[in-house]
Amino acid sequence: MATPPTFVIAGASLAGAKAAETLRSRGFEGRVVLIGDETERPYERPPLSKGYLRGEVERHKVYVHDEGFYADQGIELRTATRVQSIQLQEHKVTLDGGEGIQYDRLLLATGAAPKRLSTPGSALGGVRYLRTLADSDGLAEALGQASGVAVIGAGWIGAEVAASARQLGREVAMVAPDTVPMQRALGPEVGAVYRDLHADHGVELHLGTGVEAFLGSERVEEVRLSDGSVLAADLVVVGVGASPRIELAAAAGLEVADGVVVDAFLRASDPDVYAAGDVASAFHPGFGTRIRVEHWANALNQGPAAALNMLGVPTPYERVPYFYSDQYDLGMEYSGYAPRWDQVVFRGDPARRQFIAFWLSGDRVLAGMNANVWDVSEPIQRLIRERVAVDPERLADPDVPLEALAENSKRA
Repeated sequence: MATPPTFVIAGASLAGAKAAETLRSRGFEGRVVLIGDETERPYERPPLSKGYLRGEVERHKVYVHDEGFYADQGIELRTATRVQSIQLQEHKVTLDGGEGIQYDRLLLATGAAPKRLSTPGSALGGVRYLRTLADSDGLAEALGQASGVAVIGAGWIGAEVAASARQLGREVAMVAPDTVPMQRALGPEVGAVYRDLHADHGVELHLGTGVEAFLGSERVEEVRLSDGSVLAADLVVVGVGASPRIELAAAAGLEVADGVVVDAFLRASDPDVYAAGDVASAFHPGFGTRIRVEHWANALNQGPAAALNMLGVPTPYERVPYFYSDQYDLGMEYSGYAPRWDQVVFRGDPARRQFIAFWLSGDRVLAGMNANVWDVSEPIQRLIRERVAVDPERLADPDVPLEALAENSKRA
């Protein structure tokens, strides 16, 4: 009688947990081993900088599954355990305690790690990063005692933490080399909306500025900026981006390049290894290039797609990238992929913070962001997915339904 196959998932992340769930829901009866280096069972990260950090979301709501789910589904969840190495030829992973596990298929869902500063004083107490549930717990406690908070970085994490800290009543300064928040993703026009939003809520903005040093004896007390100014801060939160955790894959000899390189079916350079989530640099059929997406929806949907491919059910991953952010009273959803663009078209009034922004290349929509405008993600994604040719004037006209543009315009 043949031995049932073993599928190993390295990374007890959202992507890993949803992959394990999918394996069972699709009838896989072999061994499923889900390995994570944190002490927690898999959880979702978006609340860590928003509702959970502010104490508005209860702890049990951040977990992907109830505590008993993994045992009930026959999934071997190994927490506080690290995969030390992968032996591709032997189809084996070795854990940090020396235990070896043979696999038939391996999924890498190892995620990303925050980029660390090497700035003088960056090792002082009070200089924090946010990635894990434990990080959020520690940051929440620190925010309760802080008198001055400096947020280094104006990307999504930095902006959301700054908003949460202000909503908790803390004095907040934001420091970043860009001239507007989220400049790389949104560009200057839409980024300006967030600059004004944070300014209106009392955040002290130091944009176009870098950090020269963190000052203090044992704990941070001040931040010296590259323009010579000094900020008083007894808590610093650094959010300057993240790097995919590719060390395991690279050491094993898998192809890596800003992530684990995988095809449209999430298969790596070894045919029995797959990758999903923040670590995966996946070929996207719709965009014709490899992209790596560090957002919740990608992990949520890519994990199940990887599981189906591991089961031999060909499932190309071709969803339009999507993410969301809530800062103060401004909620937004962003769909698409726009590393560069020709123009930004607004539908609605950015000054009122109720609008849709479109990033165009020629007459094609690459991405769209609805801000405090709801139930429009589907037609926006259709414009992107089907490469609909649009007239920018009609795109900007709120009297022209988006559905009509998607249905009636000539496709590329």
